[in-house]
Amino acid sequence: RSNQDTTIPGFIRIVERVSWASPIDTIFTAISKREGGVEDTNFDPGYEPDWAVISTVKRDRVREHPPVKETSQWSFSLPLSELYSLRRSRFSLGRNFLVFTSRGGHPLPPLHFHRGGTRELLRALQRYIILAPSPVDGRLFLAYAHDSGALSQSFDDLHLFDDGSSDLVSRFIQDPYATTFGGFSKVTNFFRGALRPPDSPFHPRGPQDHHGPPSADDEPGFELITCGVELGPKPDVTRGQPLDKWEEFLDPEGRVKDPQRIKELVFRGGITPSLRKDVWKFLLGFYPWNSTVKEREDILRMKTDEYFRMKVQWKSVSEEQEMRNSLLRGYRSLIERDVSRTDRHNTFFSGNDNPGLTLLNDVLMTYCMFNFDLGYVQGMSDLLAPLLFVTQNEVESFWCLTGFMEMVHQNFEESQEAMKQQLLQLSLLMKALDPELLDYLDSQDSGSLCFCFRWLLIWFKREFSFEDILSLWEVLWTRLPCENFHLLMAASILESQRGEFIGSDHDFNTILKHINELTMKLDLQTVLRGAESNYLQLACCKELPVKVQEVIGLYVPPSPDDETSPESESHETQQLLSQSQAAATETSQSSNSTAAAARPRPTYP
Repeated sequence: RSNQDTTIPGFIRIVERVSWASPIDTIFTAISKREGGVEDTNFDPGYEPDWAVISTVKRDRVREHPPVKETSQWSFSLPLSELYSLRRSRFSLGRNFLVFTSRGGHPLPPLHFHRGGTRELLRALQRYIILAPSPVDGRLFLAYAHDSGALSQSFDDLHLFDDGSSDLVSRFIQDPYATTFGGFSKVTNFFRGALRPPDSPFHPRGPQDHHGPPSADDEPGFELITCGVELGPKPDVTRGQPLDKWEEFLDPEGRVKDPQRIKELVFRGGITPSLRKDVWKFLLGFYPWNSTVKEREDILRMKTDEYFRMKVQWKSVSEEQEMRNSLLRGYRSLIERDVSRTDRHNTFFSGNDNPGLTLLNDVLMTYCMFNFDLGYVQGMSDLLAPLLFVTQNEVESFWCLTGFMEMVHQNFEESQEAMKQQLLQLSLLMKALDPELLDYLDSQDSGSLCFCFRWLLIWFKREFSFEDILSLWEVLWTRLPCENFHLLMAASILESQRGEFIGSDHDFNTILKHINELTMKLDLQTVLRGAESNYLQLACCKELPVKVQEVIGLYVPPSPDDETSPESESHETQQLLSQSQAAATETSQSSNSTAAAARPRPTYP
């Protein structure tokens, strides 16, 4: 875990070696940067080099491959005749990866595909071997030699197909489901279920599969939505005006009289820039909502002392000490690199020797002292920059960052389980909102919407302008109408691109390129209206699957001593939604009223 080279850039090639002993010996080889080679300087790392995991491609020097399997610490090669299986897994930091297993039962190091390419590799492999899906695991492919005679004979012996033509195997490989269903009408549902895709509603796992490899879709805590639900039309949603008054919400001692009302106003229209510095401290937990002016002065003094105590900890480390502290040294190096490219277009961080960059560096280093377990992870500088820009204060921006990280710290954990869960939840929402679009995206090897990874990781920081991000984040910090509103936003963006995807011949790389090109081209208010409309559309559905209800915060487990709680919860939700729609209509009709702030606003569950 302490090795920064745990994930090693490299490339793959399939080599046909001709020799006297063996006319053609095909070898699968994975070459890493540690094996030496010549850099391909023409490689384009992508639209944004800071986020390209692989920035160069190495070409290995010409060398002889022995006819037997060869492995080393940093690369491996394997004759395809010794390949037993190939497993495709959907998630690893939001990307696809493959695991090859030899006939000896030894898995080789996983190959992570950060920019797509799994389909191309499979097509190349199928020139030399047959990759047949396992009947019990849709992501496991078994490797066979190109000896179609034996396979055809096995089908003939079973008398499963009336057509005994010699192209049966080729048709089976090209379209296994259609070919199989055409001949399996004479056999039991067991065979039908075995060869259906694993996400089919008629794909139960039988007792004989108990010890088989688990499917990547067998995810605890999630259920597949296999049938559509009647959602009804999307309701119209109207955005409101920014919160432009603050003092009137404070009592004589400075307490916020109605925090929920403040959140509703912020969710509906954001905050006037001049009030952000005050309101953000409450939204991010720097100050409690019920604190007085005097109490806030004490809190600020206490938090200032605590901040500088932590800052002194890393400031007082000598160069000699740091040489023996690889963890701190690694954090410092990563922070310096990220700070040098974070929001440099903004005047607060532009230019060389900018004091804003120094503050950015110091706050992030101090956060490493505050959270030893997490430390610093790439992307955290993107979260801090807007906070520092608005507060213009080192201490306040630090504590606002800790409040923000309370909401998103799981995104940066090494296991990436939280990101995997969010992508699954987004798939659930899309399955309910637009199953046709989800099926299309999944069919293009999209890895369960993994191209949305960056959206969710840093809450759309790279997708909108700096000013729009300030407006967006304060909306998301309200946690209205649910904590996963950012997932509804992602679904809204995908739905807005439906016309681009459906009916096209885009492959995964083309989809990824199109998604990346949406940067700075999205209208924030349109996306927010679409996300809220999605929420209301789902919430109004009486037959919404429980798992979707859980994602959008509508499901409350029934209480053992309250048998009517599910019904009462549903009734209350419908009342709240009716109030929301009524308030939106009133806002639309009274947009020119000077008493906009006093009108009833929607209340969300």
